[in-house]
This record gives sequence, structure tokens and C-alpha cells, in this order.
Amino acid sequence: MKFEELLEIVGEEALFETGLLLAGDVDVADVRVQLSRWTAAGRIIQLRRGLYALAPPYQVVAPHPFLVANRLLQPSYVSVQAALAHYGLIPEYVAVVTSVTTRRPGTWETALGRYTFRSLKQNRFFGYRQVEVAEGQQAFVATPEKALLDLVYLEPGADDPEYLAELRLQNLERLDLDRLGAQAERADSPKLARAAEVIAEMVAEEGEGYEVI
Repeated sequence: MKFEELLEIVGEEALFETGLLLAGDVDVADVRVQLSRWTAAGRIIQLRRGLYALAPPYQVVAPHPFLVANRLLQPSYVSVQAALAHYGLIPEYVAVVTSVTTRRPGTWETALGRYTFRSLKQNRFFGYRQVEVAEGQQAFVATPEKALLDLVYLEPGADDPEYLAELRLQNLERLDLDRLGAQAERADSPKLARAAEVIAEMVAEEGEGYEVI
């Protein structure tokens, strides 16, 4: 396979997997050798075994970090600070994209950034949706409410009012308190129930007209 053929096959895909190149009458060994050579030459970026992105200047579409996170490890969805920043609920820029998964936790250091995965039990793996994070790119991201609850669940002492105040939450009118309460109840966690009450009080104190749960 020639590099021009790769560009034609990949087209405007932000990411591609080895399987995309193995359809039809191709020499599998040759494709794998060429992928290794192109990676070494800096023409493509290997994110994990079998997952790649074209490197500039060959890249037509830059992959969004949330899409990369989704594809690095499945099943997973972007959550906690990364999702909160995406929704404008915290003021800080978040350099590391953190996701939750039902698989083992871990961290991926890639040429496209650092990606961390935290583990949740299957019965708490809910509260996410597919959203458009860039033109033509969709990723699974926690709802604003579930991103908060995941953070509380994963961090020790995160249900403490002082901890929640230190997050400097903003744009609280974007939270759906009914959904927050329902998700906390579904998780069946006293810690999350306490946090939901504190967050609802914070929203009420901001005078946004919500009722306290």
C-alpha cells in the first residue's frame, strides 16, 4: 500500500483503525509494515494498537479530544472535570480528558494529549449521551448532572459543601435538578444523595428560581 492510497481511504475521517485498511484483496502483512513505517516517519500518529490519526499536514480533520477518549477505550464516556468544563460549569481549562469506564482504570499518554480512565461499577455506568463535539464528530459525554455526581463519587470527601464550593461552579442554571436528583437516587449512594442536596441549595442561593430537592 502506498501512502496516497491511505489518504484516499481515510479521507476526512478524524481517526481510523487498521481494519479500515484490510477490506478487499490486500496484503495484511504489507499494510502493517507500512503503518509502522509511516508512524516512525511522523506521517501518522498511533494512539493505541490498531488506532491511528493522520499527522499534519496530511490531516484533513483534527480529532476532538473527546472522540479520541471514546475510541481509546470502550465502553467509556467523558465525565468529571473535562465534561464540566465542556458545559461551562467550571471556569478552569482542563488539560487532561478524564473518562469513566466499566473496565480497569488507566492513563494513556499520546501525541494528542493525556487521557485518564476511572472505573465505575456497571450499575453506575449511566447518565451519558452522544453529543456533537466538533463538526462531524460525536462523542459520548456525561450529562452535566452525571459529570458532577461522578466527580463526587470518585473523589474522597467530594460531598462536603466546602469541596463543592472550591469547584467554583458557574452557570448553575444549566443544571436540571430533577435529573440530578433522579440520577443520585438511581446510583443508590448516600454520598451522592447528600451532594445532590448541597448542589440544589447552591443553585437556590444563586436565585435562579429552582426548587431545592
